[in-house]
Amino acid sequence: MEKQIYMDYSATTFVKPEVLKEMIPYFTEYFGNPSSIYNIARKNKAVISKARQKVADVINARKDEIFFTNGGSESDNWALKGAAFANRNKGRHIITTNIEHHAILNTAKYLEKQGFDVTYLNVDKDGFVNIDELKHAIREDTIIVSIMFANNEIGTIEPIQQIGKFLKEKNILFHTDAVQAITHVPIDVKEMNIDLLSMSSHKFYGPKGMGALYIKKGTKIDNLIHGGSQERDKRAGTENVPGIVGMSYAIELAARDMKIESERLMELRDKLIDGLLKIPESKLNGPRTNRLPGNVNVSFKGVDGEILLVVLDDIGIYASSGSACSAGSIEPSHVLTSIGLERDMANSALRLTLGAETTEDEVDFVIDKITESVKSLRETKSQE
Repeated sequence: MEKQIYMDYSATTFVKPEVLKEMIPYFTEYFGNPSSIYNIARKNKAVISKARQKVADVINARKDEIFFTNGGSESDNWALKGAAFANRNKGRHIITTNIEHHAILNTAKYLEKQGFDVTYLNVDKDGFVNIDELKHAIREDTIIVSIMFANNEIGTIEPIQQIGKFLKEKNILFHTDAVQAITHVPIDVKEMNIDLLSMSSHKFYGPKGMGALYIKKGTKIDNLIHGGSQERDKRAGTENVPGIVGMSYAIELAARDMKIESERLMELRDKLIDGLLKIPESKLNGPRTNRLPGNVNVSFKGVDGEILLVVLDDIGIYASSGSACSAGSIEPSHVLTSIGLERDMANSALRLTLGAETTEDEVDFVIDKITESVKSLRETKSQE
């Protein structure tokens, strides 16, 4: 193996050393339970309050609108289930899209079994929601719309501000899964009229098992986890103080550097896209613009994406594919089929996502190795 190149930052990021350093004392020295009344506990309660403010500042929210969770999936579940059950007397209709993360799609399927009606919006060939289709889907009994801020596979950044403005006029709750978008694109929950927003710490160099849900003041929502009075009676369970400290410091650093880092990643992203599209019969999945700064998703006709991943892994390039292995069969990505890709092209897709340690030399190396690998796999297939 010549070198190791990580290009799967959308799957997870490493914890930055300075973030880990900030967390360590709360595992050992400052270990008090924030719900207790003595001094070391009260100090941790104050630490959580400061952390909550840091997270709120990044999305222009109030401190008391941030509720810590154990990650994006919990936040998505809470937003959708909590809003649905709390507002079911008003209506039982929910709208989402065909390209959401499974944390939303499977929650929506669960709610259908509980008597809710769910409309799944289509997207265009680049993954964008059609605003007119959304408007047409609205009913008298629509209580919540959940549309992701940016897609985890093809990087499409949805017209969130336009959607939020329309839904506010209709007095319908608006949730967005911003797990991939936060700290990569500017987010202002007030300006964008967002009522509920999910985030996850391990997507911006914070610890795994930490997330948050923004709940706009006054939003009617049921609890997902019942028990003690933590998180202002909204989310029971002893607070993960080291995780909260790590998440808040990580988001503070990422937001501070967002503009410069996004510009750097966009340059590398575009170079990688241009290089890969020089490969014959290749196709970019998702848009060229309004795309996450570090996201590249390309299909190579006649190539098995899973085999290509194994080849790249042997070289030391770590990426992901456009398919999911389920019960021994390879199923194409629901996102790629939703944008109109045929099964073969969907199964030939490769997702490369760039991040903090990605360099131009790495991008050049990856372009060369993928070009060689695709050519070799096609030649092998033609000889079979």
